[in-house]
Amino acid sequence: MPDVLPQLRLDLSALDHNIALLADWCREQGVVLAPHVKTTMTRPIVERQLAAGAWGVTVATVAQAAIVRDWGVDRIVVANQVVQPAELARLRSWLEADASLDLCCLVDSVAGVGIAAGAFAGAARPLPVLLDVGAPAGRTGVRTPAQALDVARACAAAPGVVLVGVSGYEGVRPNTRDAATVALVDEHCRTTLEVLDQLRPLLETSRPVLTLGGSAFPDRALLAAAGADVIDGVEVVLRSGCYVTHDHGTYAEVSPFPGLRPALSVRTVVLSTPEPGLVVLAGGKRELPHDAGLPVLLPDPLTDPLTDPLTDRGPARGTAVRIYDHHLVLEQASGLAVGDVVDLGISHPCSAFDRWPDIAVVDAAGDVVGTWHPRFH
Repeated sequence: MPDVLPQLRLDLSALDHNIALLADWCREQGVVLAPHVKTTMTRPIVERQLAAGAWGVTVATVAQAAIVRDWGVDRIVVANQVVQPAELARLRSWLEADASLDLCCLVDSVAGVGIAAGAFAGAARPLPVLLDVGAPAGRTGVRTPAQALDVARACAAAPGVVLVGVSGYEGVRPNTRDAATVALVDEHCRTTLEVLDQLRPLLETSRPVLTLGGSAFPDRALLAAAGADVIDGVEVVLRSGCYVTHDHGTYAEVSPFPGLRPALSVRTVVLSTPEPGLVVLAGGKRELPHDAGLPVLLPDPLTDPLTDPLTDRGPARGTAVRIYDHHLVLEQASGLAVGDVVDLGISHPCSAFDRWPDIAVVDAAGDVVGTWHPRFH
């Protein structure tokens, strides 16, 4: 991989540390992990998660499910509604062709159940589904236990569909740990458990699935489930994804796991210092995630100009304030000159991997030891 900047860099030691940390935590809690791999869609990362004991993987789309099947994954949660006939036909063909494939998707409406049932009419294997419980003003999912019961009854009446569990997603709330947000998260988790309790007689499996837990509030999801009689005999599946690389922004602020280490950074170069206190870096919206906060300048003894004995510029400082297609603007900047190489910490890894066809994998010393390639299509 040519040493051309900007460059997305993945710290392998931090990655492996994070994988082991959450795997150990899940074992201690008596739950299983199906990491949401839409975060990275990078085969070596997924393989490491599975090798560490992951129960399966979670994906967001049928296209992502096809990719992880190519990688040999045979237990997949599609954490989304599937209503397009072509995609349902694809799921049917997989299930009929591979008896070992354990795959399910979400439903949240009688209409959706009807579409799935039509696509699976006469199928050798029915489509396993989880009842999706949503949050007010959130995304998909039923809003009340009464709605959940209607959908569950529709599943029971549909020969091509089998209801195997319940899914919630508490991470639709803002990624903050203030009391009001935590209260809403806890309320959603309680509602999901209430739906599970209500639907137990309608679940057509010997071991139902309850899946919760993004990367922001998995501890709250498990706190709600702890000791609840309804989870007896239930496979409790967490589907956190962003933990694997963590970040220097939103998850650094909200994650309940203080031992996680940020594994992603972007190495770039100073292009211009056109005004006092203003520095322009190579890299913008096409290279840097910006939906959950702008990147932050990282201190790096390998690249910081402060380590150059011939300079007296002081430590490299600056705050990102504006981002363009291929430029990042720092203000209140000092200690930086044109041509300097700097590292940026990013926020929200889900918005980093899909920007880069190549990732420089680095060891603890910062040396590039390989190149990995995310695959989103």
